[in-house]
Amino acid sequence: MMRLRRTLLAALTLIVIGLGTVRADTLIYTGTTTGGPTFNRPLEDGSGLTGIGTAVPYSVLQFSVTAASSYSFVSTPTTALYDNFLILYQNAFNPAAPLANFVIADDDTGGIGVSSAFTTPLTVGTNYFLVTTGFNNQDFGNFTNSITGPGSFITGGGAPIPEPATMILLGTGLAAVAGRRLRRHPSV
Repeated sequence: MMRLRRTLLAALTLIVIGLGTVRADTLIYTGTTTGGPTFNRPLEDGSGLTGIGTAVPYSVLQFSVTAASSYSFVSTPTTALYDNFLILYQNAFNPAAPLANFVIADDDTGGIGVSSAFTTPLTVGTNYFLVTTGFNNQDFGNFTNSITGPGSFITGGGAPIPEPATMILLGTGLAAVAGRRLRRHPSV
């Protein structure tokens, strides 16, 4: 019985220490723009529309966050010769009005066909739309995107994806319940 108590105490100590550290949460997902709907892509600075990407296929992820802070976005093409382009919108995304609600975009942070990336502040209670597209009309394919920041992500209006601290709290509660049961019903 004493050994069990020491084990539970050690586990709870590790959990409490883990709660004190700040951890970033990351949402990673894959997708494709092949065969997707098309739109006239904005310029990287959002100042106008491009003349070479007038019917570029795109894919959209709608999400919100549970903590206000800066978040990092990275899009990596997984199809050869796919020159991807990443755009973030807030509140709404309308492909017929691609300059409305524009926040930030990037093309080729890692080099042509390598990756697109940016970091920008996000707020709680705002719907965001991450658009993965191509540089010109012939750029389409598969990609892997990641978003990293301090909060959980709520995709498509669904439930939040739990951050690691939430899982630790759940583990702590389960350990406490197990400890209480063992105290009431000690083994012989």
